[in-house]
Amino acid sequence: MASLILRWHGHACFELVDSKGFAIAIDPHDGYSLGLKPPSFKADAVLITHEHFDHNAYSTVAKPGAERYSMREGEFLVGGRYRARGLKLYHDKVRGRRRGEVVVYRVEVEGVSLLHLGDLGHVPSEDTVAPLKPVDVVLVPVGGTFTIDPREAIEVLKLLDPRVAIPMHYWVKGVNLPLLPVDTFLELARESYEVVTLETNELKVLPEELQELHRTRVYALSPP
Repeated sequence: MASLILRWHGHACFELVDSKGFAIAIDPHDGYSLGLKPPSFKADAVLITHEHFDHNAYSTVAKPGAERYSMREGEFLVGGRYRARGLKLYHDKVRGRRRGEVVVYRVEVEGVSLLHLGDLGHVPSEDTVAPLKPVDVVLVPVGGTFTIDPREAIEVLKLLDPRVAIPMHYWVKGVNLPLLPVDTFLELARESYEVVTLETNELKVLPEELQELHRTRVYALSPP
């Protein structure tokens, strides 16, 4: 049965694992620079939304010879097997003049479409995000300061209308960056969405279960 295992390794670092064990890392950090534990997995392919220190720790998670995709725009195959699309957006509200650009990635794995928004710093237009839709799962930054804040994250989710949303890039114990905790985002999310808090950093995503969701469900994962 097709399934996608999704693991959050803190900050914006996610591990995607298919039913055969092929692993994709997105935006790995080294742990120490942030005050977190280093990610403990190894990936066959690594996607990097932008080259900031807390998102580009390729060597921390890469298997020998792992493919590296950094700010890759357009359509391409990850590991020669999974369709992906990279779309350039901005790390700030002034078209990248303050913090530069990010490339957000939409990846299709095991019948699940997933969008990682990296350090998105603005609310894009509906026309801009149209090439990314439809999408099943959205990984959205909510901590503010360097990215969109909780209210803007809700705006972005309403534009994308995913079946599942997972907050990321927020303050957790140990993190040495001035980010908001996830609570504010979850309070706002409850006004429009079902919110489920998990006591694990892992979520198993089944395509058939996604089809049964009639409105967006927000999963708040626990730090590893």
